[in-house]
Amino acid sequence: MNITPRETDVITLIAEGYSDKEIANILHLSSRTIQTHINSIVLKFNARNRTNAVALYIKMKYKIKG
Repeated sequence: MNITPRETDVITLIAEGYSDKEIANILHLSSRTIQTHINSIVLKFNARNRTNAVALYIKMKYKIKG
């Protein structure tokens, strides 16, 4: 699974509990751009939603099976 460095930033901040607006402020981007990154991440992981995408990302990052 290849996600961009910016998508990695976004999904990491989601995992840390930040809202879209907070992520936008941290990364100096618009909320709409953050939503676009989240949609892309969800599609790339074939996830049900952002929470599922974070779970799949963590499994991938730490090579957790199951």
